[in-house]
Amino acid sequence: MLHSLRPSVLCTLALLTLGVVQDPAPAPPTTLEPVTVIAVRHAEKNLADPVDPELTERGQARARELARVLQSAGVTHLFSTDTRRTRQTLAPLAAALDVEIELYSPAALDSFVEQVAGLRSGSVAVVSGHSNTTPGLVLALGGRVEGVVSLRGTPALKDSEYDRLFVTVLSPRGVENPPAVKTLEMRYGEASASK
Repeated sequence: MLHSLRPSVLCTLALLTLGVVQDPAPAPPTTLEPVTVIAVRHAEKNLADPVDPELTERGQARARELARVLQSAGVTHLFSTDTRRTRQTLAPLAAALDVEIELYSPAALDSFVEQVAGLRSGSVAVVSGHSNTTPGLVLALGGRVEGVVSLRGTPALKDSEYDRLFVTVLSPRGVENPPAVKTLEMRYGEASASK
């Protein structure tokens, strides 16, 4: 299970898998580092509140696990939609890192993608969204998402899936012949029930 791996080992493994870490040859002083975007769906929510539910105890445990897994990943930015469940998913990580959660609107996805892609070289952003917005974000960044369902013509995670985490490494801006965008899907916390 992924939660048994140390966060630094997990991040190094992810970067090696994505081809971000290369031979130890000295890099030119002007090398630009890629922006990394880690996209998650909010943790388990209280289904009794149909308007703006909070996380359940299980969801709070998943949020703490997300913080544990990512606290050593070099996270520089946290983004959330304006709902309690998405903000609460990032709250333990925000507290651990002393990083403010910035709000974004999934309805303005194109401008949000530009904002994230335009972050300073080497930035690592964690984005908390929804079952019907997280796959769309990864795809809009140029990444790949497999195993989704269609929700009114939009790619979506299954309702029962809360443990999927997408690490998308963007090509550095200003680099001639940049490498392709790469996405690595991982799982964290307790496995989601399959339905």
